Amino acid sequence: MNVKFVFRITALTVFVTSLFMLIPAAIALADKQMHNAVVYLCIVGIMMLFSLAILLITRKYKPSFYAQEGLASTSISWILISLFGALPFVFTGEIPNYIDALFEIVSGFTTTGASILTDVEALSRCNLYWRSFTHWLGGMGMLVFVLAVVPRAKKEDATGIHLMRAESPGPSVGKMTPHLRQTAMILYVIYILLTVFCIIFLLIGGMPVFDSFCIAFGTAGTGGFGVTNMSMGSYSTYLQNVVTVFMFLFGVNFNIYYFILLRQFKAVFRNEELRAYILIAVTSVIMIAINISSMFDNFFSALHHSAFQVSSIMTTTGYSSVDFEQWPAFSKSILLILMFIGASAGSTGGGLKVARVLILGKSIWKTIIKTLRPRKVHLVHMDGKAVAPATSHAVNAYLAVYCAIILISFVIISIDGYSIGTNFSAVVACFNNIGPGFELVGATGNYAHYSYISKIILTADMLLGRLEIFPLLVLFSPELWSRKR
Repeated sequence: MNVKFVFRITALTVFVTSLFMLIPAAIALADKQMHNAVVYLCIVGIMMLFSLAILLITRKYKPSFYAQEGLASTSISWILISLFGALPFVFTGEIPNYIDALFEIVSGFTTTGASILTDVEALSRCNLYWRSFTHWLGGMGMLVFVLAVVPRAKKEDATGIHLMRAESPGPSVGKMTPHLRQTAMILYVIYILLTVFCIIFLLIGGMPVFDSFCIAFGTAGTGGFGVTNMSMGSYSTYLQNVVTVFMFLFGVNFNIYYFILLRQFKAVFRNEELRAYILIAVTSVIMIAINISSMFDNFFSALHHSAFQVSSIMTTTGYSSVDFEQWPAFSKSILLILMFIGASAGSTGGGLKVARVLILGKSIWKTIIKTLRPRKVHLVHMDGKAVAPATSHAVNAYLAVYCAIILISFVIISIDGYSIGTNFSAVVACFNNIGPGFELVGATGNYAHYSYISKIILTADMLLGRLEIFPLLVLFSPELWSRKR
């Protein structure tokens, strides 16, 4: 493996991340919190020196880059920005324990939204901003951002495609344009525009400027960190509706927006994943609204909260407008299923992804048909095209490892002695990057009560879920570090 090139990309990612820390430093200065400002500036300096040292050491490198370098670069970059990103919480003294701080920042970068904080409003504005902004950075991906802004990426599409495939969620990733840097730029332009529109609509509804930015970051990254202890419950119905719509929009494959910009509407309507995504969401909203209608003054109020929570859970954002833990078992069972399904591939959402669910369902049907008619050739199709056998096999392998990690994590954290509902939903919520689960980790709960060992396991689950398992697991493979190809 080309270790020098891997660490150059990692150093560049850390350097770019450090630049974004200047914003909370400026907020701390504006709030006259000199200690917090100095903490952020010192950490920025440390990250820059670290990055520059690595770039200097690896200045003589070979520009060969393959899949294994892409996997290693992505995993190491995410681990390092998480390790550095947790430091402001520790040194400002607002989350003094490093494991707790690491849990919180990994939850931010992976757009999970799970928290160990019992009083969110006790955080300073600079830390609240940094906490929410990590959602925005992690939503589209830090390495995708680096591809978009670094001029060298224009000449190294082979490098870029391996990085994007390792970091972007979904069964497969390809170029929307001949040049990958252009693809990355298009993705981020769409991402930024949607974020800006979300902020504007929130401001129109009277949300404070600071809150609007933080909530928009959480909505865009489908993360779910709020700035109040009541999440979205303390805001107006209009503001909740705005967030509902934008959560749903950020759960759509971003390729769809590119097709819309090109006016390729046939490609949009032909997209099976989009149709399934809309159908699942609408069906779930109606069923839950009917089930919880007796708990609210009228059906429209039930429909409003049902739509908000379905959009929040399916896109793995994790905001809450009410305490859905009090809802009937039928409604909670639907939300649990949506936790597994997740959003669309190529979106900022987590979970299995609707595309994988479709491929798995069609593969099962193909197996049934083959059992009845062994001689008949029955291929899996998506959007009118045959799915490559390698893609189907990869989806099956992903599901197997996905289930194994959930079960192993569930067994380990069960040592803490909490209920099955709490532990299982905690693992599912962290691994699928959702945030809230049920019972003690529900909409009004948090993860503070877990032991440090359990928090480390859940932190690892969040990273595994965001990077779709294999980029992290391959770090433990001796073959990855071999010089042989």
